Amino acid sequence: MLKSMTGFGRYELENAERKLVIEIKAVNHRYLEMSMKMPKKLSFFESGIRNVLKKYINRGKVDLFLTYEDFTEGKACVKYNEDIAREYYNSLTKMSEDFKIEGDITVSLLSKFPDVFTLEEKTIDEEELWSLIEKAVECAAEQFVESRIREGEHLYKDLNAKLDEMSEMVSFIEEREPKIIQEYRAKITDKVNELLGDTKIDESVLATEITLFADKICVDEETVRLKAHIDTMKETLKEGINVGRKLDFIAQEMNREANTILSKANDLIVSNKAIDLKTEIEKVREQIQNIE
Repeated sequence: MLKSMTGFGRYELENAERKLVIEIKAVNHRYLEMSMKMPKKLSFFESGIRNVLKKYINRGKVDLFLTYEDFTEGKACVKYNEDIAREYYNSLTKMSEDFKIEGDITVSLLSKFPDVFTLEEKTIDEEELWSLIEKAVECAAEQFVESRIREGEHLYKDLNAKLDEMSEMVSFIEEREPKIIQEYRAKITDKVNELLGDTKIDESVLATEITLFADKICVDEETVRLKAHIDTMKETLKEGINVGRKLDFIAQEMNREANTILSKANDLIVSNKAIDLKTEIEKVREQIQNIE
């Protein structure tokens, strides 16, 4: 399944205590490059997030944005310090015994002593928070991959259409080559007749000249290789998984063959068709840059 390197995914997760929003977007890049923006207090989760993303993404410049709201921030919990309260109680009891006075120890009294009750901010449960972040990242990544697949389907259709056009151009060049030789033979024969008049043309010399010309303009090897590259690219597109680099290499080889055809062309029609072919190959290369 062909995937584009451009994509977008978003997932929002909210419960009574917190809200997480993950957004992932990417553009084409030679390798996998990830950057993340998130609250500083969550930065220690970055390594884990990267490992999750690597399960879904192989290439591309990926940006992840994590926004976080903690509804428990500012809230505190009351902590009862039993040991301290026990020390106060024992001291009050001892005082009552020492001074032979009736003790009047109540909970209300003990609660007023320092540090019997303290206020503490709730600590973050890292394992619980990570489980939420991991889930949000995975869900956003799944949406991101789906968007890449949808874009990949468009690329697949467009590239196949361009490859079909290239095949027609190559076939046209193959069919044109014999006609060029025939036209050259007729042209050189007319020229010799014009110069020599009634003198008979030496057919062996003429045949040698035609053969040399045919060898010079022959692009059979180039067209055969070009057709093979086109077929290989079509098959590679069907494979779909992590084929971007391979497709780019094939496109380079296509361009090399088209350049050779253009350099050998001794015919305006073939030259124009070779230029069209190079233009189409360049369009294919541009599209390939977006494939994972």
